[in-house]
Amino acid sequence: MVRLAAALACLVALALAGAAAAAPIPERPADIRLEGQLTRADHETYVELPFALPSGTGRLIVVFRHDGGEVRTTIDLGLRDPERFRGWSGGARDRFTIASTDATPSYLPGPLPAGRWALVLGVPNLRAGVITRYTADIWLEPQDAPFTGFSDAPLAAGPGWWRGDLHVHSGHSDGTCQSRRGARIPCPLFKVVEAAAARGLDFVALTEHNAASHTQGLRELQPYFDDILLIPGRELTTFQGHANLFGLTAPLEFRLGSPGATDLDAVIDQAASLGAVVSINHPRMPSGEACMGCGWRGDFDAAKIDAVEVLNGGAMAAFGGRAESPLSGIGFWQDLLDQGHQITAIAGSDSHDPDRPVEAVGALGRPATVIWAASLSQSDLMAGLRSGRAFIDLTHPGLTAFDLEARAGEVRAVMGGQIAAPAGQTITFRATIEGAPAARLHVVEPGGAVEVLPVPEGPQATVAFTRRSRGRTGWLRVELRDLNGALLALSNPIYLAAPGATTP
Repeated sequence: MVRLAAALACLVALALAGAAAAAPIPERPADIRLEGQLTRADHETYVELPFALPSGTGRLIVVFRHDGGEVRTTIDLGLRDPERFRGWSGGARDRFTIASTDATPSYLPGPLPAGRWALVLGVPNLRAGVITRYTADIWLEPQDAPFTGFSDAPLAAGPGWWRGDLHVHSGHSDGTCQSRRGARIPCPLFKVVEAAAARGLDFVALTEHNAASHTQGLRELQPYFDDILLIPGRELTTFQGHANLFGLTAPLEFRLGSPGATDLDAVIDQAASLGAVVSINHPRMPSGEACMGCGWRGDFDAAKIDAVEVLNGGAMAAFGGRAESPLSGIGFWQDLLDQGHQITAIAGSDSHDPDRPVEAVGALGRPATVIWAASLSQSDLMAGLRSGRAFIDLTHPGLTAFDLEARAGEVRAVMGGQIAAPAGQTITFRATIEGAPAARLHVVEPGGAVEVLPVPEGPQATVAFTRRSRGRTGWLRVELRDLNGALLALSNPIYLAAPGATTP
């Protein structure tokens, strides 16, 4: 009986793990429903349920249910396509997904050929006299459908500030680490994710150079690392510059001059159509033999860009840890703000070695981007990033919060938002800081105008200041600096709109 109980517990655990590894279920009726019933005649047989897969399908998601659990009916699952067997999960899972780049463990990723597919049911146990009814719901996602994440539920519910690293490499591109015997090797994906989790990050984006091969590994790792959200990313690496594409799993042509990639705008358009959040990386890095194609040199439409990596851990490390150097992207970003673009400032470690000590600038998680989001899920984090509800944190172990709001009469805006006030009206700004060392608040506006304000000591601090509206467009942001003037944290702006403007 003890062995039987242990076996049953194991099966339950496997089923739960299978559910966590599946893709989020679309919020619409299934595209295909297979239903029927099984009887004792099906005991110890295999039953195939055929269905037609149309061309252009990029992902399929299967959810299987039956009503025979209380009478010990056992049904195993498998799948075959028109050309080969695609996997067998037995009784370990009641749902799975397959796409070209990733699949639930037990199943093979790869192209989804159009034609006759079949869900395969194995029936190791079905009692005499029992009729078991089943349904199999199948969702078909097109090839250009945005990828919504590896988990079918948020890893943590409720709004909050979520800390993470948006620029990390593993051995799927040029990330390295030490092997168990001390050799320098391409770093396994699990080692990078393990280091990110150990540093208390809430999320990490794996951004391999033009590669999607890490997607399958992330899908396998996410159920185990259920306290850190794993975001698939890609560092678009071209001769004209680099850009991170967050949430992208689909293939993407990156070879400029090739069909479909005539220029940077064409590549960015394709990435955006696939749901990716687009961020220009280290735009002020020099391009040359030390870092080929690293600087942003190409013509591009800034309206298509969601974010700019204004601080990069590798660039900071090259200047002794200084945030402000000729390699900083802050000036590049502010030029875009001055042109009227509302683009989010982010940061990333650009880590290529998870063994780098956390105290060192450029170590995994330093600098961090902290995003306010409705939950710890890929869709909510990306929405928070797009909206500018984020700050950059250079401190260790890190700020709990750094926020900015503005009020003009009854109108209120938060960081990343927009506020309109007629000329002469007073706008009251309020910065809130939690977990900061001794510091001062610097107010930054177009043209570099700066006001320095004291920050009250204590775990929580609020600093208020006012501006008189000029009745025209602009922006205002704040920085936290230590008593020697070194940058500790950087907010995104609140945008000032002319009266009558529509507030997003």
